[in-house]
Amino acid sequence: MASDMNDYFNKKKSENQNSGGGFSPKAPRPPKIDLNISGGKQALIIFIVTVIFFLVLAKPFEIIEEGERGILSTNGKYEQQALLPGLHFIIPVIQKVYTVDTKVRIINYADKIERTGLGEGIGVKPSITVLDKRGLPVSIELTVQYRLNAQFAAQTISTWGFSWEEKIINPVVRDVVRNIVGQYEAESLPIRRNTIATQIEEGIRENVMKQENSPAILESVQMREIVLPPKVKDQIEQVQLAKQQVERAQQEVEKAKQEALRRAAEAQGFAEAVKIEAEGKATAITIEADAQSKANKIIAESLTPNLLTLRQIEVQGKFNEALSVNKDAKIFLTPGGSTPNIWVDTKDPQKRVSTAQ
Repeated sequence: MASDMNDYFNKKKSENQNSGGGFSPKAPRPPKIDLNISGGKQALIIFIVTVIFFLVLAKPFEIIEEGERGILSTNGKYEQQALLPGLHFIIPVIQKVYTVDTKVRIINYADKIERTGLGEGIGVKPSITVLDKRGLPVSIELTVQYRLNAQFAAQTISTWGFSWEEKIINPVVRDVVRNIVGQYEAESLPIRRNTIATQIEEGIRENVMKQENSPAILESVQMREIVLPPKVKDQIEQVQLAKQQVERAQQEVEKAKQEALRRAAEAQGFAEAVKIEAEGKATAITIEADAQSKANKIIAESLTPNLLTLRQIEVQGKFNEALSVNKDAKIFLTPGGSTPNIWVDTKDPQKRVSTAQ
């Protein structure tokens, strides 16, 4: 009875709508959505959502950056081969990746370097105190550059752990520095600085490389400073001052020697010049004497008796002319009748004695 009544009212409602009392006969009806989902579908959806959430939370992949290596641990055991830079998928919970840095790292062994504001991979440690050959304390400041050997990164971490630097680099550096510097006296350290720096670098490199699987690669070791005790430093300064004075004195002596040599060279040059000049004069005199001798010889050879007689006659003629002018003149003939003859003019005081040839 109730269902018949419902059918009746539904039929009336439908007629009223068709007659224009409500909806248009062509108006579409909204789709019916069945919200009833079976239990199997609900379980599948929940499982998918759970898996996605688990994957996001567990992160089943790892990205290794350039300059790094990944150490893969499976159930707590490290794999022998390190993961190269790139994307790597892992099994969550069972596997885990530890990232290690393979770029160059620096340790500064110094007391005056600020530890704040240093870049990544740069560390500061106290300077290395060493006893010299006589037991005097000396401080050595170094800068050590090194990096993890990427080829054996997994073995290094497996053997030494993630604090491998403190177990390999730092102890080796301090031990080598103490052994080498301890062989010298403090006063000689500044003089042998380059030699000591080379020995320290070679010693550190040898000790690091001889470790199993060569865990680290040493790039360089620079000697920063050698800090000596104040007494030793003062003593070295005094020795250097004395050496400077000796060097200055030696320079003065050398300068005096050079000056003496210069003067000696000048004197020798002057003597040589005088000698050469004297020899030149002597040679000139000799040449002149030889020439005069030859001239005299030529003259002597040319003085024949007839020529002498002729010359005597000429002179006698001049005397006669003189006597004609001055009859008071006295004539002195040389013995043998040779010329020149001498006469004395008694009238003219200015011509008392004259010589004619």
